[in-house]
Amino acid sequence: MNKSNKESIPVIDLSPLYQGNEQAMDTLVHQVYDAYSKVGFAYITNHGVDSDLINDVFEASRQFHALSLEDKLRIEINQFHRGYIPINTSTDRTSAIEKAARPNQSESFMMMHELEQDDPDVLQRSPLAGPNQWPADLKGFKECVTGYHDALELLSNKVLKVFELALNTDSLSSHFTKPTTWLRLLHYPSLNIEDPEDLFGSNPHIDYGFITILAQDEVGGLQVRDVDDDWIDVPYVKDHFVMNSGEVLNHWSNGKFLATPHRVVNRTGKERYSCPFFFDPNIHSRISTLPSCVEKGVQSKYSDAVFGDMVMSHLRSNHDQHTENN
Repeated sequence: MNKSNKESIPVIDLSPLYQGNEQAMDTLVHQVYDAYSKVGFAYITNHGVDSDLINDVFEASRQFHALSLEDKLRIEINQFHRGYIPINTSTDRTSAIEKAARPNQSESFMMMHELEQDDPDVLQRSPLAGPNQWPADLKGFKECVTGYHDALELLSNKVLKVFELALNTDSLSSHFTKPTTWLRLLHYPSLNIEDPEDLFGSNPHIDYGFITILAQDEVGGLQVRDVDDDWIDVPYVKDHFVMNSGEVLNHWSNGKFLATPHRVVNRTGKERYSCPFFFDPNIHSRISTLPSCVEKGVQSKYSDAVFGDMVMSHLRSNHDQHTENN
């Protein structure tokens, strides 16, 4: 069953992050706890990211996806998960929500945090430690995309402090001194009426990181599964991002904060564009349930895991290019 009810997704006003008002900040922390313990998704407004910057990154995405397939394949995704991801090459095989029968019907450009050649992670050949890839002939593309990435990283660090307060801890920040960041410029062609029902723009899945901050266009197609197992539409709202929590936050909070299933269904007859930014811990971070989230004498629901191992397990299972590199 599908519901079209954006009121089911809470709205969080982030203006207290920029005001220094202690009472307003307490209200924000309460709203975050409520939203991510009950829904796992929220619209966020007054987030501080300039609307022109958002519009520019969408225009950059459209320009990239308008390139010829030959040009895009010149920077096909590398072993460091940076570059072009062609349609029909990613399948959510590790999803515990629904077993994906078919590949995701999307193509995308992926960039991650920049690393210098003498960075210790590069020298040690740590997971995903390598160079970004950029299209050769798109003037200003790298600068625009990097600028948006940096703005979202700055916002994410501010939001991180709110989650620390909500979980009564000061230890999360230590995992983000050198975060794992991903910016994905997604393009979804419209599916046809005669296409099978189990063909999705993005198969039902949960995100495996900390938080995702999504900018989406007006076409729509994002759906979230609620506690009643109904799929709720999450339509575009002007000047709002959509933010959801992932598997890492679920683990840290011992299940208090949700990792909510979601999917993309685009049967609108229009092309859809979206720009998710993923803000995740350092690749070497050991993910352990926070002491503040485990009652005395009670064992955590989750086993410890290294974030890099979690990531690579997903990528090797879900992306053809990483499977070939095994």
